[in-house]
Amino acid sequence: MHKTNIIACQNCLNKQNSVFCGLKDLSLENVSHNKIMNNYQKGHTIFFQGNPPFGLFCINSGKVKISKIGNDGKESIVRIAGPGDILGHRSLFSKENYTATATVIEDAAVCFVDKKFIFQVINDEPSLAINVIEKLSKEMGAAESRSASMFQKNVSERLAELFLTLKKAYGVQEEGRWRLNIKLTREEIASIIGTANETVIRFITDFKNEGLLAQEGKTIYILNVKKLEEFANLNG
Repeated sequence: MHKTNIIACQNCLNKQNSVFCGLKDLSLENVSHNKIMNNYQKGHTIFFQGNPPFGLFCINSGKVKISKIGNDGKESIVRIAGPGDILGHRSLFSKENYTATATVIEDAAVCFVDKKFIFQVINDEPSLAINVIEKLSKEMGAAESRSASMFQKNVSERLAELFLTLKKAYGVQEEGRWRLNIKLTREEIASIIGTANETVIRFITDFKNEGLLAQEGKTIYILNVKKLEEFANLNG
């Protein structure tokens, strides 16, 4: 990890996707003066499960996985965060230690704002609190859907649903197919949908044989969205 030249919040390309989008220019400038921006390489941990929060993290670029480690030492990925997303907010506002670990899966630039300053901004501009509540509500909804999927769907359906979720968040349409602009290992995919690595490999091979997916190097392409939706049993 090392500090980098700070990008002013007013000029951030992800401003509209951030909880800071509703702040006035003067407030955004104030945030810029009170934040630290760090570059993290793939594999670096931003914060650890069990540690106390000291502020709020906002992703400028790159991707970060949020994962819980069980008593058996097994990792379960809770969500994948990307540009514009915030990290550590639930623990910060609940005044609890981190319940998960944040690990960089794609080289990232991440801004950090001290908790004392964050609470000061919220007092001055309540819109920030509303945006954080909206973000938390959406995350809770996604977590509830994922939990229901774990109990109600088989592995093949969960895997198809995951690829559709990744398409929505990171898909780039090109030449009649969707390129997933995110690279997850088979172990990470298995962790997200709650199965074994070998099972993921087998079903991805099946999806390729069915003409749903293609792979070039480490990049996965979705070839048939409609058929993948059928496999995901979204109405089931």
